[in-house]
Amino acid sequence: MFARGKHAKVRPENGVRLGASMIRVLCLGDLVGRPGRRAIREGLAQVKQQHRIDFTIVNVENATNGAGIREKEGVELLSYGIDVMTSGDHVLDFAETADYLKAEPRLLRPYNYAMAGHGSRIYQCNGIKVGVVNLCGHVFMKERCEVHNVFHAGLDAVERLRAETNVIFVDMHGEATSEKIAMGWHLDGKASAVFGSHTHVQTADIQLLPKGTGYITDLGMTGPHFGVIGRDMEAVLKRFTTTEHHYMKVARDWVRLTGAIFEVEVATGRCAKAELFQHQVEFVPEPEESKT
Repeated sequence: MFARGKHAKVRPENGVRLGASMIRVLCLGDLVGRPGRRAIREGLAQVKQQHRIDFTIVNVENATNGAGIREKEGVELLSYGIDVMTSGDHVLDFAETADYLKAEPRLLRPYNYAMAGHGSRIYQCNGIKVGVVNLCGHVFMKERCEVHNVFHAGLDAVERLRAETNVIFVDMHGEATSEKIAMGWHLDGKASAVFGSHTHVQTADIQLLPKGTGYITDLGMTGPHFGVIGRDMEAVLKRFTTTEHHYMKVARDWVRLTGAIFEVEVATGRCAKAELFQHQVEFVPEPEESKT
């Protein structure tokens, strides 16, 4: 019922440790619009070097104008050193994304969505096999295509990947904290880390679960925090306080990368360390930055 993950090679970046017994993986929350893309462009290389990052996973479902991702923005982001891009419900926003999902192995769609592309895959990081699974929850989420039970799908995906590697990361994209926490317990001891995305607000519950899985309910957002979850605050306030429905453009200021860093034992797949991550990016907003 579910597609088996396949291999995709990722070119090693400077700083990857040859023959390492541990792998350090940076996971960043929902990237929003042009400010988020620029933050990756101007901040990711520094972050990877400073924190000795071997592999980078970024949720990009809001990369194009704050909702969805097109091939144009995907190609741009991959050129900045992202290893794997995950997504969520907004991966359906652009019809052209279906073709991009088929062509680009480094972009995942939710594994439990019946649509084109792959929801799980194994990547090569300097000889280390890294499995990545993308899931999308059901609670409070609009399901715009045929979907499978996310808990059954998540376990199926992880068990398939474990036939080839113990190092497995799961992006559980969802609105409800309870559903994401439940997924963490569901996959404890089976995945190296389970991290939530979608709400754009970083949670403070990063932890190591009893059987060795790193966990956080939501990574937060990579983009402009001077607003309301990445959108211009004035437009959002008008939406909440009046009957007017203005276009909610992407905000521009206080741009940060937020997420988590997981340090995993390569041989066992157990998470040895999990830490919150935030990085402020200082730059002057470009003209009309919020439009794409």
